[in-house]
Amino acid sequence: MTAVITVAPTGPIARTADNPHLPVTPEQIAEQVSAAYNEGASVAHLHFRDENERPTADLDIARRAVDLIKERCDILIQLSTGVGLGVPFEARAALVELAPQMATLNPCSMTFGGSEFSNPPEDVRRLAARMQELNVKPELEVYDTGHLDMALRLRDEGLLDGPLQFSIVLGINGGMAATPENLQLMASRMPEDAIWQVIAIGRANLQLTAMGLALGGNARAGLEDCLFLRKGELAEGNVPLVRRTADLARALDRPIASVAETRSLLNLSGGQSN
Repeated sequence: MTAVITVAPTGPIARTADNPHLPVTPEQIAEQVSAAYNEGASVAHLHFRDENERPTADLDIARRAVDLIKERCDILIQLSTGVGLGVPFEARAALVELAPQMATLNPCSMTFGGSEFSNPPEDVRRLAARMQELNVKPELEVYDTGHLDMALRLRDEGLLDGPLQFSIVLGINGGMAATPENLQLMASRMPEDAIWQVIAIGRANLQLTAMGLALGGNARAGLEDCLFLRKGELAEGNVPLVRRTADLARALDRPIASVAETRSLLNLSGGQSN
């Protein structure tokens, strides 16, 4: 069984003061995504920053980064509609108008660290419907068991088309703790035909990524999820984290999925970012 590797190069929280190798400009993001693609990543999960490194849903910045990535490699584009805490839902949702192959869909509001991550139910439904219209594949980010239940309700309402694609997010203060027990529980509750990956934040990243791969899931790697390659050693960009994850998958007899294989597995047919 092949393993899909997603690179998450930037995220909404860390700054270059935390790791100087964090890419924050469109040019830096494109450079590191292209390098990650050469290491086996077939999906790029993208957040964007303004000139002050603040999370932004600015369509010009997003379009610039995507265009630069497409000039460099054929990686599949997945835009985050989470963007960053404090960015209004309407601005976040507007990113799907760029018609990427994929975009995240967060089914529920939640406490996120010391802030609130707001995803009002009717807004989520409208965004899901718009993604259907644009043929943008939702990547469902679930931080707790109730988030999975809400996603399944959206499916039952006809707002999500199968096979469903999930990210099981562990380790956010306000969501599920990053424990093997929580990962096993969520993996056991996935719909039979679902495609899923684990996103383990911080210290448990390596161990739970290995566990997720062993359970048949896919993997995400990058500075969004973990700034360190090992204790006390900052990762020098995204490539070392992607390379480590690819090596881990191969050690578990999980060949790395190509872009074509990933497109087929996720049943991707739409998006202008082809």
